[in-house]
Formats: sequence, structure tokens, C-alpha cells
Amino acid sequence: MSIYAAVNYSDPNAAVDWLCKAFGFTADEVFHDDAGVVQHAVLSFGAGKAMVSGPREPGWLGGTAATPLASPISLYLVVDDPVAHHDHAVAEGANVVRGLEHTDYGSHEYSARDPEGNLWSFGTYRP
Repeated sequence: MSIYAAVNYSDPNAAVDWLCKAFGFTADEVFHDDAGVVQHAVLSFGAGKAMVSGPREPGWLGGTAATPLASPISLYLVVDDPVAHHDHAVAEGANVVRGLEHTDYGSHEYSARDPEGNLWSFGTYRP
């Protein structure tokens, strides 16, 4: 079984660009409509994948764009060097909401919000 995150954005074009630039994702596939708006994108981060789209009809991969600050969901991505990842994300304008820390479960990690408020955490913990 595999699990893939599906994240809806109000501005999926900006989201794809920013996630690649600030967090280090790679855009594998990006599908646009006739107006050039991202309808669906598959991004890679190491062996993981995330799908990005814009607001949709209710029931379609989550429907409308989320209200991230009210969402109980966050995404966790494993990185080998959290300090370098943190520093790069900060240089690209990431809003760090939990600075680098060592946890009692053995991880070194931090958390940041993307431009639309979604919470992303990066660290060395491998559940």
C-alpha cells in the first residue's frame, strides 16, 4: 500500500513553483488547463509523492481549497540534513513556526507554513 498527500491550493501555479523552490520538491508531471492553470501536479520529494491541485467541486480530492490554519492535517517529510533544509527554506521566505529542535523520539526537525498556510514539517524521524 502507498499513501500520497493530495493538497489543494487557491493558487496551484504559485504552490507548485514555491514548493519546488523553497522546500526542494521536483515537479514530475504538471497538467494545465487551456488558461494555463495547474489542474493536477505530481511532485516528488525523495521517494515520496504529493499531488497538488486547485479548488475542485466537493468530493474531488478534498473539494475546495482547505482553510489550513484550521486544519488538523500536517505533512511530515524526512530529510537527511534538517539544518540545511531549514536554512534554504528560510532563505526562500518560508514561515517557520517551530524552529529546529531535537525531540524526545530522536528526531531533529522543524515546521513551516507554505504561502497558503499549510503546515509542513521536515526532520530525521522515520516512523
